Amino acid sequence: MGRFMAPFPRVFLLFLTLSSVFHPNNHGFAFAQQQKQNQPIKTIVVLVLENRSFDHMIGWMKDSINPKINGVTGQECNPVSTKTQDPTSICFKDDAEFVDPDPGHSFEDVEKQVFGSNHFPSMTGFVEQALSLSQNLSETVMKGFKPQNVPIYAELVKNFAVFDRWFSSIPGPTQPNRLFVYSATSHGSTSHVKKQLAKGYPQKTIFDSLHEDGFSFGIYFQNIPTTLFYRNLRRLKYIFKFHQFDLKFKRDARDGKLPNLSVIEPRYFDLKGIPANDDHPSHDVANGQKLVKEVYEALRASPQWNETLLVITYDEHGGFYDHVQTPFENVPSPDGNTGPAPYFFRFDRLGVRVPTIMVSPWIKKGTVISSPKGPAPNSEYEHSSIPATIKKMFNLSSNYLTHRDAWAGTFEQVVGELTSPRTDCPEVLPDVALLRRTEVDEDRRLSEFQGEVVQLAAVLNGDHFLSSFPDEMSKKMNVKEAHEYVRGAVSRFIRASKEAINLGADESAIVDMRSSLTTRSSIHN
Repeated sequence: MGRFMAPFPRVFLLFLTLSSVFHPNNHGFAFAQQQKQNQPIKTIVVLVLENRSFDHMIGWMKDSINPKINGVTGQECNPVSTKTQDPTSICFKDDAEFVDPDPGHSFEDVEKQVFGSNHFPSMTGFVEQALSLSQNLSETVMKGFKPQNVPIYAELVKNFAVFDRWFSSIPGPTQPNRLFVYSATSHGSTSHVKKQLAKGYPQKTIFDSLHEDGFSFGIYFQNIPTTLFYRNLRRLKYIFKFHQFDLKFKRDARDGKLPNLSVIEPRYFDLKGIPANDDHPSHDVANGQKLVKEVYEALRASPQWNETLLVITYDEHGGFYDHVQTPFENVPSPDGNTGPAPYFFRFDRLGVRVPTIMVSPWIKKGTVISSPKGPAPNSEYEHSSIPATIKKMFNLSSNYLTHRDAWAGTFEQVVGELTSPRTDCPEVLPDVALLRRTEVDEDRRLSEFQGEVVQLAAVLNGDHFLSSFPDEMSKKMNVKEAHEYVRGAVSRFIRASKEAINLGADESAIVDMRSSLTTRSSIHN
C-alpha cells in the first residue's frame, strides 16, 4: 500500500436524498425501443484522448492519404515574434516524435497562440508562446506525425471518416473542454476549479437525458472515471454504470451487451509495463494508437458492429500548432456564465481544431467532413456536437442541454448515406511501433492534469476535507504514488456506494464523501 493510500474503510458516506429513484415509465421504454428499430446506430462509443491538434496528428495525411483533407503542405510558418519586425520564423515539419516536456495550453497560453499580437485569430503566436517556456518547445509545437508513425489513424482515415473542421469547445485546457463533451457547458470554468470539483459540476448531462428516456449508458475506465466531475454522475442510481475497461469492455462487445452510449476513458498514469495511453505529453502516442486499435478490433468482432458508431476525438490541442483559424464570431454562450478575472471570457468563441475520426460500417470509405449544414448558418463541429447528435439520433424527449449544443453541428448524416452496412471494413488494424526510446519514469512529478485527477480521487476518498489536501499532498506525489492513490480511492468509492444501495439507501441520492463506512448502520437507520 502506497504511503498516500488511505486505510480502508476510512472513506465516507453521507447521503443527501434529493428525489425519488427515477422509474422509467412505459412510454419511455417504448420510445427507446421504437428508436432502436428506426435508425441503424444503436450503440455510440466515445473515446476522448488528450492534448493534440489536428495538424499535429492528421495534417500530413493530406498528401499521402486523402487530398480532400484540409491539412498541411509545409508552407505553414510562425514568426518567433509577433511584436517585432524580426523576419525569423519556424515552419511546420513532418518529423514529430515523442514529446517531453508538455507545451503550454492554459487559457492564457491559447490566447497568445491563437491571436499573437493581432485582434483576430491569426494562428501566428504558437512559436512565440512556446519560446516563453523553452527554446526547444518552439520547434516541437511546429511538428506533425508522418502517417506511418500513427498507422491506426492512417488506416481509419482511409477507411472511414475524418472531420477536418472540429474544434475544442473553448480556447483552454482539459477539464473545461471535457465537461462540454457530455454537457455542452463548463458551467463558467475556463480552467480547473477545485471548489467546484469538490461539489461536482451541477449541469445536466447527456447521460441524464438518455436515462430519462430508457436508454442505457456505461463508463469503461482504466484509472479513474473523470465523468465523476459531474455531480449527477455521483448519484447512487448510476454507480452500476461504471466498469473497469480491462475487465468488462471486450466481454460486453463480444457478448453484444454494449449500452447505447459507451464512454471509454484511457489510462492517465505512465507506469512500467502499464503505460499511459491518453496521448497527453509526455506519454507516447503509440500507446494511444494501441488503445484505438484494441477498441476498434473489439467492436469489429462484436455482434453489435453493424449498429455501432465509434467517435474518437481530443479534448484540446495541447499547445501544438494548427493552421485553421478558430471561430470567433457569433458563437453562442452555453448558459450565460462568464469566466473569471482577468479575462471574463464570455464563451463566445471556440478553441483550436482537434483530430476527430468516426468509424462505422455505415460510413463511406475515405469520407472527409468539414462544415456542418445547420442548425444555424454559422454552426460548427465542436464537442457539444456529441450530445447534440446523441439527442437527435435517439430522438430524446428532453430539451437541449444548453444553447451551445442547440447550435452545434450534428453528424447523423455521416451514417445516413448508405442503404446497408459495408462488409469490407478491416477486421484487424496494423501493429504499432513505440516512439519513446527512454524508460518510463514513475518517479516524475505529476502533470497539471494528473494533479487534477488526484484531486478528484481525493473527493471520492473524502480527503478533500483535510487541511493538507489536495494541494500539498498531490504536489508531493510521484506518478506511481498517484496511481496507487487513485486506484484505491476509486475502488473504495464504487464498493461503498454499492454497499450503501444494498443497505437500502435511496438510489437518487448524491454521494457526499464525508464520513466513514463505519457509519453505514446509521445511514441505514
